[in-house]
Amino acid sequence: MEFSSKLLQNAVYEMSQLPGIGKRTALRLVLHLLKQPEERTELLAHALLKLKSEVNFCKNCHNISDTEVCEICANPKRDETMVCVVEDIRDVMAIENTSQYNGLYHVLGGKISPMEGVGPQDLNIAPLIKKVKDGTIKELILALSSTMEGDTTNFYIYKQLEGTEVTTSTIARGISVGDELEYADEVTLGRSIINRVPFESSIKAN
Repeated sequence: MEFSSKLLQNAVYEMSQLPGIGKRTALRLVLHLLKQPEERTELLAHALLKLKSEVNFCKNCHNISDTEVCEICANPKRDETMVCVVEDIRDVMAIENTSQYNGLYHVLGGKISPMEGVGPQDLNIAPLIKKVKDGTIKELILALSSTMEGDTTNFYIYKQLEGTEVTTSTIARGISVGDELEYADEVTLGRSIINRVPFESSIKAN
């Protein structure tokens, strides 16, 4: 792709580094920004810089938050004896949109993937195990995507919790094998949360 301006080329290159954005889409977005009033572009740039410099991760669940403790963890109406384990913030948003879950969350920040060099030590698994062993949690819902990496992570966590009294369940397979949680429709995801099954049963089923 030939550019008449180095400034345009650099902007398109940086935009194309975003996931799912190719060179042509990046060019369309950059040209759109060029047509906007300067203050609009400044507001966008300011919002991104402020996000990067000031965003927090909840000290309890590792969800993205504006404060030390996120709104979900700080809500006294949530059931703190039930924790739903998810991969990232997008999964929290997907489950919250179902309005079928009233417990807390624990965001791992990824899934175990030896092929990509991601091990248990690279995720927020140790804080989760400690949280369970502290004794306040009665049920742990493993709500990772039905992929090989998701199943591996679920099983690793399950093995780490052997000997504890916590009930371990997993979302029902209304979510197709291989599907990512964030792309599931709200009705299917909501039913999967409600109809969750003991994790042990899901191992035997596989």
